[in-house]
Amino acid sequence: MTPSDADYLRAVDLLVAGELVAIPTETVYGLGADAANPAAVAKIFAAKGRPADHPLIVHLAGHDAVDHWAEQVPAVAWELMETFWPGPLTLILKKQAWVPDAVTGGQDTVGLRVPGHPVALELLRRFARAKGEDAGIAAPSANRFGRISPTTAEHVAEELGDRVPLILDGGPCKVGIESTIIDCSRGEPVVLRPGHISPLHLEAVLGRLPEIETSNGAPRVSGSLEAHYAPTTPLRLVSGERLLDFINAQRHRGGKCAVISANQPPQAGMPHAWRLMPADPVGYAHDLYAALRDMDHAGVDLIVVEALPSGADWAAVADRLRRAAAGAGQG
Repeated sequence: MTPSDADYLRAVDLLVAGELVAIPTETVYGLGADAANPAAVAKIFAAKGRPADHPLIVHLAGHDAVDHWAEQVPAVAWELMETFWPGPLTLILKKQAWVPDAVTGGQDTVGLRVPGHPVALELLRRFARAKGEDAGIAAPSANRFGRISPTTAEHVAEELGDRVPLILDGGPCKVGIESTIIDCSRGEPVVLRPGHISPLHLEAVLGRLPEIETSNGAPRVSGSLEAHYAPTTPLRLVSGERLLDFINAQRHRGGKCAVISANQPPQAGMPHAWRLMPADPVGYAHDLYAALRDMDHAGVDLIVVEALPSGADWAAVADRLRRAAAGAGQG
């Protein structure tokens, strides 16, 4: 799926004019605005219903623009950029004084990334030509705040409708969950949000496994609230050995449930809806949000998700499901 030249021209014109454009990235679709324009950024918060102190990630066309947005960039941050950009890694860095509070949630740090998606990169390059070589697009996920992130253009339309003037369709997202966020603003790099780039990937550059920290002392970052990525249908995580008993109990109670499992194939006469997921963490992550969205539309009383294996390679998916369970059922 490749936008036409006219699509790109319209997207750039809208962004320059301070309007919103939904853009595909390799992680999820983002709701983009000119990151240097506080009035444009405010439209993101209004469209999403997002709390004003919740920071945004600024997407750049390349690392040449980093010094425009960040100061005191440590050597390790440049090493991470060289290794993982373009790609699903966001770096938290000390911000330049001019960066709008609307982007940083009033903090002294800014989140930056160069996305690994050809459509996003082409748009960023064209936007930089129109606005200046260091221009950036602030873009959180293109969904209502706290809800399931969109991984197709259709999901964005379903979530935001006419709140966004243009959706650039770049096809389904390859990764399917949000970027790994690593804080390089306080000395030793620390993971604030797990993602597709795992602690093991980061160890190859850092020389050690980074800490994973989601405490209140760290900078606030996207996707760090306890309840997030959530369906409107209640969601329960159930261990594999209890899964069939739990579903049977629901059925005897007269409750309709939908099941998401990586190990248990659908049973005859079993629940209303069943999604068998890939058994590897990368495949599972890719399918997760689409599965949650489908099950949320299945007309059930409860979404039952088989609990995941423990281990660092499952940390990102486990993080999303834990937050989804915390926020589910509040629609």
